[in-house]
Amino acid sequence: MLIALDKIFSDDPSPYVLVDRDLRITWANAAYLATTGRSAESIIGRIITDAFPAPPDSVPDQMLRMSLSRVLETGRIDHLPLIPYPITAPDGSVTERYWSATHTPIMDGEGRVEYILQNTNDVTEIYRESNTLGAPGDNAKVIRRAEAVAKENLALGAAVNFVRSAFDQAPSFMVVLKGRDLTFQIVNESYLQLVGRRDLIGKTLREGLPELEGQGFYELLEQVYNSGEAVTRRGAEVRLRPTPEGPEEPRFVDFIFSPMKDPDGTPNGIFVEGHDVTRQKLAEAELIATRERFRTMAQSMPNHVWTATPEGVIDWVNDRIYAYTGVAEGQLYDGQWIDVVHPDDAEEGGAVWAAAVESTSLYQTEFRIRSADGSYRWHIVRAVPLRDASGAVERWIGTNTDIEDRKTAESALAQLNATLEERVEQRNRELEALHATLRQSQKMEAIGNLAGGIAHDFNNLLQTITGSLQLALRGLEPDSPVRPRLDQAMKAVGRGATLASQLLSFGRRQPLAPKVINLSRLLRDADHIVRSALGEAVEVETIVAGGLWNTCVDPANVESAILNLAINARDAMNGQGRLTIEIGNAYLDDAYARAHVDVTPGQYVMLAVTDTGCGMPPEIIEKVFEPFFTTKAEGRGTGLGMSMVYGFVKQSGGHVKIYSEVGNGTSIKIYLPRSLEAEDTARPAQSGPMTGGNETILLVEDDEDVRATAAGLLADLGYTVLQARDADRAMTIVESGARIDLLFTDVVMPGRMTSRQMAEKARLMMPKLAVLFTSGYTQNSIVHGGRLDAGVQLLSKPYTQEALARKLREVLAKPAAVVEQPVASPPPPPAAPLAGLRVLVCEDDVIIRMNLAEVLQEAGCSVLEAGNGKKALALLETGPVDAVLIDLGLPDMSGMDLAATMRDRLPDLPVVFATGQTHVAGIEAMGRAQVLTKPFGDDALIETLLAVLGRTA
Repeated sequence: MLIALDKIFSDDPSPYVLVDRDLRITWANAAYLATTGRSAESIIGRIITDAFPAPPDSVPDQMLRMSLSRVLETGRIDHLPLIPYPITAPDGSVTERYWSATHTPIMDGEGRVEYILQNTNDVTEIYRESNTLGAPGDNAKVIRRAEAVAKENLALGAAVNFVRSAFDQAPSFMVVLKGRDLTFQIVNESYLQLVGRRDLIGKTLREGLPELEGQGFYELLEQVYNSGEAVTRRGAEVRLRPTPEGPEEPRFVDFIFSPMKDPDGTPNGIFVEGHDVTRQKLAEAELIATRERFRTMAQSMPNHVWTATPEGVIDWVNDRIYAYTGVAEGQLYDGQWIDVVHPDDAEEGGAVWAAAVESTSLYQTEFRIRSADGSYRWHIVRAVPLRDASGAVERWIGTNTDIEDRKTAESALAQLNATLEERVEQRNRELEALHATLRQSQKMEAIGNLAGGIAHDFNNLLQTITGSLQLALRGLEPDSPVRPRLDQAMKAVGRGATLASQLLSFGRRQPLAPKVINLSRLLRDADHIVRSALGEAVEVETIVAGGLWNTCVDPANVESAILNLAINARDAMNGQGRLTIEIGNAYLDDAYARAHVDVTPGQYVMLAVTDTGCGMPPEIIEKVFEPFFTTKAEGRGTGLGMSMVYGFVKQSGGHVKIYSEVGNGTSIKIYLPRSLEAEDTARPAQSGPMTGGNETILLVEDDEDVRATAAGLLADLGYTVLQARDADRAMTIVESGARIDLLFTDVVMPGRMTSRQMAEKARLMMPKLAVLFTSGYTQNSIVHGGRLDAGVQLLSKPYTQEALARKLREVLAKPAAVVEQPVASPPPPPAAPLAGLRVLVCEDDVIIRMNLAEVLQEAGCSVLEAGNGKKALALLETGPVDAVLIDLGLPDMSGMDLAATMRDRLPDLPVVFATGQTHVAGIEAMGRAQVLTKPFGDDALIETLLAVLGRTA
């Protein structure tokens, strides 16, 4: 094509340029390049308005764009008799020039505009001549006329564009059909959304929408064209094909066909305008269907059902109401329903209904309704508003439910409860307090397990750091500049060890060394420490009851507990006040034990610390014993002191209770079990310089870093060190016949053999072998009931070289008798009462569920855990279950419904209901079912399971 243009126009003196549909210049002849002062390379490929820019939205810019747009839309030639358009010269200067332009469309094979050929002539001189003084020539007159026409065309084009934009953006669909054959001339966006994206312009109605054949629209349009009278339809159904290959789809439209006429009244087309109301029609149909379904369902219900308008006017009642009241159909509408209400209830019932209608809120009341025989029965009357998408009330749906029998029972029950109400209320308060105590205890147990589990690895890390620091210090000169930094690091390790010890105490994992002591003597020995910590502004009073019983506890932990409580009291009193430490005998009876699930009735030695400080509210008391909880300012406490006290007391079999009121001080009472044994005589602590030895020590430690530092400390003390990383390798060394004086082993040991088993086996081969255990976290191998087994020597991690040296000399001087009976024939463990059973526990409280699972696992069960009924049913499908333990109050269903569903699948499944109630209705008919009343202990849980399974302990 470009070759042809070159042949035709290359030598033509008139300027020509060719642009594509994007207005990109694709060709220009020599005259055009000369007139515009451009080269072909500088403009070919550029948008014409970019190659020859005019100020955006200026008159020249608008005139050029409108003319080119008209050619693309209509496919017809468009003329610009006069257009002012600036040209930028090669030197950058801008010259205002005037042109006369013709835009000719060039079509493709399908009749679509593919290119626009612009022929433009520079008429700048003629235009300027027309504006000079004197009589204008013919050319000047033409130019002036062209300028006027151009201005009119520009204004007309802007108006057409505005109308076209408004037409296209209108929410209703609009179409202009021209001529008797009804050819599409204008179609807006809404119409295309209705009929599908089609190329309609220039096509007749029958060509553009052939699917309208047989639907009456062609005939209706011809009637409008011939008669000249408009036609309107609402909700008319039309079947359209939105996609060329797709099926016809029904649409509903409101429309008007308006005839268009020439000035002389001759018809020349039809204007179509309307709205797509398909969604509205479908919604109305669905509403009608829904209303019919509702009424069908309401007629089958045993209750009275009625509906009312948004204004509260009853407009429908079901047959049950007519049958009950005996009135004729239609006599309960509007306000007539009040006639069947008891006269004493009518006024209040009507007032409540009016208030509900006004506030559009739930309607609920109770009144008596007259039956067909003239008697009245109580009904509970409810109604809810149904709202539309905007929130407005569309309708009221109401029901009347007969509650006469319930009212009778309530009256009788009210008389019966007149004397019982106070006792029930008191019992409920007791149970609520008991449940709160149980939840708190279970929470503290769970947190304690977590805290204790952290300590092992933490203490191993501290031990590695401690040993390495001490070995580094021993190799330094006293005046070395590095020594102060290493000393500071050792102090930090000490603080870390204290932190780990407190975590172990709270987690009840601290290996205690209890002695039978008299707290009065211990308090007398610790008195100066307490007074020193409190300061002179705090007055301390000590009260010791006569005939004080002994108790078996770890003395060091008692001292720490007293000191912690005293320091907390001092801070609560802002450093001045009165502190009372009281020791006496106490008896916690069965009533107290029932109110505190963690208390065993019996005799105790009571230690009370009372201050005159600010006191604590209940919500603070609940959290006092939690690790890291503190009310002190940041940096003034770790929050572990009270948790350490709590863990030590619980591990010792005791009980702790806080009494406090805001503004009236606090009293913390510790109850430690009484011991009937004689008081132990205290052994003086070791003193003197640290010494080593020349014995041979077998060091067994699985942590390589800890083993390396421990070996270094031992070698530095003069000992010969043999090393093993587990029990099997240690026994290889023992069996080799090497001389070994002491076995120094970590308690927690990987592999098939525990450290205790290894020690016993080694002592069988070497009866005089001394054994020293070490650990940052003790398990049941050497600790039972929170106390070290008799004869066992333990050095807790992290330890210093001095502590290690003194403990080694102590153990080597008097070896402990570790072996109590041969390893080859250990006593068989007692059989777990529920060994081998698979039990499903369904309890939504995670802490209670964890506690139940732990107890059952210790009893030998395999436990499946579920937090709701749905998960429990899913677990039931995973394999056979011997029994289920179900909480009655589950989040997604009742425990009784869950048990019934399970029994449908497994009719003989044993079921235990865990509940705060003493009786569960309907349980007698179930068979193989038991009630376990909360709170319950471990023994009660095991016994109930055995009972429902038909076993004996």
